[in-house]
Amino acid sequence: MSLRSLAAELLPAALQGLQRAPLAPADLAPGPEASSFAALQGKLGYLGKADLRLVREAYKFADEAHLGQFRATGQPYITHPIAVAGLCADWKLDAQAIMAALMHDTIEDQGVTKSELIEKFGAPTAELVDGLTKLDKLQFNTREESQAESFRKMLLAMARDVRVILIKLADRLHNMRTMQAMVPAKRQRIARETLDIYAPIAHRLGLNAMYRELQELCFEMLHPWRHAALSKAVKRARGNRRDIVERVQRDVEKAFAQHKLKIQVSGREKTVYSIYRKMREKHAGFAQVSDIFGFRIVVPTLTDCYVALGVLHQLYKPVPGRFKDYIAIPKANGYQSLHTTLVSPLGTAVEFQMRTEAMHAVAEAGVAAHWLYKVGDKGAGPDSRLSSMWLQSLLDIQDETRDAAEFLEHVKIDLYPDAVYVFTPRSKILALPRGATPVDFAYAIHSDVGDHTVAAKVNGEPAALRTELKSGDVVEIITAPGAKPNPGWLAMVRTGRARSKIRHYLKTLETDESRALGEKLLGQALRAEGLQLPSADPGDEAAVALWQQLARWGGNRNRGELLVDVGLGRKIAVIVAKRLAQFMAEAGIKPDAVTLSLTRFATDEAPAQGVVFIDGSEGNSIQFAACCRPIPGDPVVGYLGRGEGLLVHTADCPTGRRLYERDSERWMQVEWAEELVRPFDTSLHVLVRNGKGVLAQVASAVSSAEADIVHIDMDPEPAEEQIELRLIVSVRDRVHLADVLRTLRRSPVVSRVSRYRQG
Repeated sequence: MSLRSLAAELLPAALQGLQRAPLAPADLAPGPEASSFAALQGKLGYLGKADLRLVREAYKFADEAHLGQFRATGQPYITHPIAVAGLCADWKLDAQAIMAALMHDTIEDQGVTKSELIEKFGAPTAELVDGLTKLDKLQFNTREESQAESFRKMLLAMARDVRVILIKLADRLHNMRTMQAMVPAKRQRIARETLDIYAPIAHRLGLNAMYRELQELCFEMLHPWRHAALSKAVKRARGNRRDIVERVQRDVEKAFAQHKLKIQVSGREKTVYSIYRKMREKHAGFAQVSDIFGFRIVVPTLTDCYVALGVLHQLYKPVPGRFKDYIAIPKANGYQSLHTTLVSPLGTAVEFQMRTEAMHAVAEAGVAAHWLYKVGDKGAGPDSRLSSMWLQSLLDIQDETRDAAEFLEHVKIDLYPDAVYVFTPRSKILALPRGATPVDFAYAIHSDVGDHTVAAKVNGEPAALRTELKSGDVVEIITAPGAKPNPGWLAMVRTGRARSKIRHYLKTLETDESRALGEKLLGQALRAEGLQLPSADPGDEAAVALWQQLARWGGNRNRGELLVDVGLGRKIAVIVAKRLAQFMAEAGIKPDAVTLSLTRFATDEAPAQGVVFIDGSEGNSIQFAACCRPIPGDPVVGYLGRGEGLLVHTADCPTGRRLYERDSERWMQVEWAEELVRPFDTSLHVLVRNGKGVLAQVASAVSSAEADIVHIDMDPEPAEEQIELRLIVSVRDRVHLADVLRTLRRSPVVSRVSRYRQG
């Protein structure tokens, strides 16, 4: 049965429930005991008397702060902090976390200051509350910008102290449980945010019980009709399969009793959202999603997990390819279990999970299991090993990313639930997102390894850097001291850490190159005024004053920022130089006649910025136009684009001529340096006779002329007799290009070859 037909069958009954009058605040409001400390105290038996006294003081403080404030449901607002603290108490978090949970909205909603909390409850508790506080009080241009900055603040606080996110998740769970009183648009927005951010974080930290409940609540808010229809179908299927479940449970208990193995067997039903997602992924109807039910078996020891697996495989036949060992190779969030799917006596597939008591605690509570098992251990801080690598990666991403939206983008990338598990040559296991490449692996080891990666081996064989890794692969990274990140890597990496490291390196490199180009352009333009650039020495007070004066005039913060703007073409060097010359004249610095005479151009038509010599080492600050692809030997000119750096065209390029007519003051004289450090790309059109091995012969001809083919393209529908190939080849200069053209013309398969330039 498809989802559509299932909805048609079940929606009428479901809609009756949805069309009933909405719950009034009085229907949702709990009794007065929910707003008293007694509602929480029963869960705090694990705390000492001194800690309990501090928690009571925090409750009184929060109660007074929220006095007269009500939730949308009509309840006193204090019921919400008490419920959040109760959820934290279920994890047995320490007194500081419980206090922070009680006061988590006091700074944000009631104007309480952080210093006031420090004075009353100490710095650690105040830091937790501050980490939970959004940045709504600051001014942002858009809601998205405000939200991204608030997420960044919370996630960085979480990376330093994981209790921040545990309290925040408890806060979000209680809000989701009580959202019926909100307007539909707000419900949808909060549910979408929860499904995109908070539920994946809960999963990443191993809080699987919370992860499942958040997903279920979000699904109900976002798609109420679908949720109602599927819930009805699951309820009906549960009744139809009750006999199967009871029989399987009896058979399992009997089999383990015969082997004298103590176990705890519990049935496990998949959530409505997980069934819906599986139907969407597999394009299947409800009837085809067979594994709605499963069993969890908790055993005393790790060895018993594997014994239990053997007992089950003797009892029922396993489904091939459905066994997973998450004990030997745990998931990234610390989850450990054995999974197997068996065929029941009636032919239905039933999933079993085997784990120990400690594994079960981690499976349900994840990083929070640290407190469940280590209450009172003063040496065990909140930085337990569970998920600590991911938490550390948040700090690494923050170091490289100053833009909040970009930071949030990187974090979302890292929240993918699917993972592959790969090995280093020394057998260390690394968990990476599905689709990760050797470049992701290199950055997961260390940023220096990633920055200097040149090649990789997968399972002992050379592999391309864009190869998608699979679970079980052994990956070896080959580095070289002179290597550096390639901009093309951004299209192949999957982890936020790798993406942020590459972007940071490229931005830093681009800034350095643009600053150097700006200094060169400004120096040449200033020499046309008969002056030399002021010193960059911070000890030269007169020069520092000049640079500060010039930066203020240009609207920049400092000398470096001004030079970057000149290098990127945001400011024209000639205009900046004339203003600097004016400031220098006011400071008593006069033009030098020798410098002036040496730098004057012979004709008035030549650009006034001086000559820029290019040798190929300039990096991203100087680009070569794709329309004409200039190479050494071509007469060239430079166009200083707005924010794009210097773009080099051939002197006869039609595109360049149109730019000159429109914006002539941005053109400058460019010449090739005598010593070149690399080859340059140019385009060729080659007409060849169609036949077997044509590409190989063309490639051989180019190679014999000691040139390289960078890119090759051809007509999508080749003609019967002749094909036009479009090549981008790398050559040293025009002499070398002429040699390549002669070699190609001598090839028997080539009818015509020419250099191609647009227009």
